[in-house]
Amino acid sequence: MSRDVRRIPALVLPPWLAHALRAQRGPVPWSAVVRGALAGGPLLLAATAAGRVSLGVVAAIAAMLAGINDRPGSRRASVRRVGAPALAGAAGLFAGTYAGDHLGAVALTLVLTGLGLLAGGVSAVGPVASGAGTQLLVAAAIGAGMPLPDAGWQRALAFLAGAGWLLVLRLALPTPGALSGDFRFDGERAAVAEVYDAVAALLDAAGTEHAVARRAALTAALDRAQDALAGPRLRRYASSSAERRLHAQYAAALPLAEAATALAWTGEAVPRRTGEGPRRLAAAVRGATHTGPLPAPSRSAPGLRALDDALLYAADAFDHGRSGDLHTRRRSPGSVLRTVFGAAGREYGLRVGLCFGAGAAVAQALHHAHWYGQHPHWYWLPATAVFLVKPDLGPLVSRVLCRAAGTVLGALVFAGLAVVLPRPEGLVALVAVAGALIPVATRHFAAQTAVVTVLVLALVMIGGEPQASAGRLGETLLACVIVLVVGHLPMPGQRAGGVRARLTAAGGAGHAYLTHVLSGSDDRATRWTLRREAYRTLAEARAAIALTAAELPALARHAEGADEVAATLERLADTTTACAVHLDDTGLLTPHHVERLTALRGELAERRDRVGLRLPELPLAG
Repeated sequence: MSRDVRRIPALVLPPWLAHALRAQRGPVPWSAVVRGALAGGPLLLAATAAGRVSLGVVAAIAAMLAGINDRPGSRRASVRRVGAPALAGAAGLFAGTYAGDHLGAVALTLVLTGLGLLAGGVSAVGPVASGAGTQLLVAAAIGAGMPLPDAGWQRALAFLAGAGWLLVLRLALPTPGALSGDFRFDGERAAVAEVYDAVAALLDAAGTEHAVARRAALTAALDRAQDALAGPRLRRYASSSAERRLHAQYAAALPLAEAATALAWTGEAVPRRTGEGPRRLAAAVRGATHTGPLPAPSRSAPGLRALDDALLYAADAFDHGRSGDLHTRRRSPGSVLRTVFGAAGREYGLRVGLCFGAGAAVAQALHHAHWYGQHPHWYWLPATAVFLVKPDLGPLVSRVLCRAAGTVLGALVFAGLAVVLPRPEGLVALVAVAGALIPVATRHFAAQTAVVTVLVLALVMIGGEPQASAGRLGETLLACVIVLVVGHLPMPGQRAGGVRARLTAAGGAGHAYLTHVLSGSDDRATRWTLRREAYRTLAEARAAIALTAAELPALARHAEGADEVAATLERLADTTTACAVHLDDTGLLTPHHVERLTALRGELAERRDRVGLRLPELPLAG
């Protein structure tokens, strides 16, 4: 007897909801947890002992914001990642305090809207600039809306002291497990070692369906290593042999990555032992030891010969620790200004300015309403709007859902704890616990919002404000409505400006890389730098496209076709790499290389015209 079995289709969530439920994974960053616990609590205790509780609250807020920016990576990168937003936050606090003290409601709203336009445009430059723009606006709202007895310059100094304390902890405290060597460079060693592991993984995947994903993982590893080494030198003139060696080890990974990409491009498997050399190099980086003998791959093909040469180059670099400065990603002031005032900066700035200004206007209206006199401090609403309107934090609806859910949870938790905790000791301990949870909570926006809500409510109560969970929840929901409305308003010019700007940058970088390769230049250092920029801009474009694709259809449709353009540019970069390796070996391109470049040239032109992008015409090969 047969049975009619009907398969129940799997539940497929829409992208905007799936993104809201997705969380990052990874080991617990215990060193960041310790820093978070030591950040706000000691500052509050010191300020209380000195009789300046209000300044302690400001310093603890700064330490909290610095903790949000204290992401995994190297110490040198943390100087810029934490320090630049802290400086912007201090400036915003100074400006907001004096504007709130001397301007009326209408003039203050106009000033805050102008700051939002400026900070939004700057945020389009990159992650660090985005963090700076966020802290500028959040601190400006706090300065204007939180009545404290201290002068603006005192608040700004307290803000810098709080962020600086967290940065001192970041630079001084060792990472667990890194005490055996020079712990100042543990983040850099881990990042560079991951590059060699990624090279080995790509070689293992050559000729399989996993090769494309492994090549993307290699790009991500190179990006992280580039960022890890891009901060200030920890010793003047780089006198540390460990520091020089890390620069050399990163530079030695570039020709290895090039050879591995060329081998994967052929679609043919390589001998299993081919990846053993990069894996030994990874172990040598992690242990700060010598490489020992490296197994030589077969030299039967141009890619394998390039890989063998790269291994010999790496062995010499590891022994002598000499290299050029290839890790720095330089941006001219002109390119930064073009980003700020270009399509991406204008769209970003207009939305941030409208949301921040509208949030400030509504909050002040509620502040002056007699029926809303229970919670007179109005900074929460515009500050919440700033976090919600930042597109680099996730798709719009996902951000709104996570912010609302996190605020509800955080407000309920704090309302319960505020009843039983002694004051101020219990609240100070709660600040320390919440600070320790921030590094873990940053993996999901709702969790981060819940922890930050508890921490901020504890801080404002320590500063003398009554329990305000209900008011904060209502203001958060108002901010969600404002950001949802502004986020879907029609804007002048083409939408998805951020995606288009990043695709344009990726197209220009790919064009420069291909032009250099086809020119026959022997300057390999420049070639490797151009290759890095081509793949890095492609990764940034892919990230922007993925975020836009997870928006509601009304917003996601403006980036239709962008993913196909990015895929074509990636295939072009891989083909250019294969051409470079083959030209090094033979001095000539094969008909297959020329045919592939010609096909990609036509494909890119077709897809570029379909989505209305302006990309440079690729040079002809042959």
